[in-house]
Amino acid sequence: MAEMDDHHFETGDSGASQTFPMQCSALRKNGFVMLKGRPCKIVEMSTSKTGKHGHAKVHLVGIDIFTNKKYEDICPSTHNMDVPHVKREDYQLTDISDDGYLTLMSDNGEIREDLKLPEGDLGNSLRTDFDNGKDLLCTVLKSCGEECVIAIKTNTALDK
Repeated sequence: MAEMDDHHFETGDSGASQTFPMQCSALRKNGFVMLKGRPCKIVEMSTSKTGKHGHAKVHLVGIDIFTNKKYEDICPSTHNMDVPHVKREDYQLTDISDDGYLTLMSDNGEIREDLKLPEGDLGNSLRTDFDNGKDLLCTVLKSCGEECVIAIKTNTALDK
């Protein structure tokens, strides 16, 4: 038998794809799609019929779910487009650290402190509401290895 070599394997994910294919004609407004390699929410789409032997083309306009940048793409309706797996979770906000990281608690009591306070108006209102003693729920969107807080709401389901 050959001598056992000491192999070191990098840990990886389960190998599950971060996207799945869907025919262009099956995409719908308010759905998600990958445009220019970014996960986007479809805000506008139109189908144009081309000439005698041409394929119908779909014009997609989407907004990046993390950066709010606008992306556009045109593809034949019979072709497949990548659709990102988007996961949405609510967390209870328990603290905001001095360096701008959120301390969030999930429904099962797990604590996570790896998400930054969102930029702009959302981040400002989140900090203001938290400083005023409001109990807040943060909606976190996760897709393609990225996560961010996209919405906040006051937690009304508190045990009084």
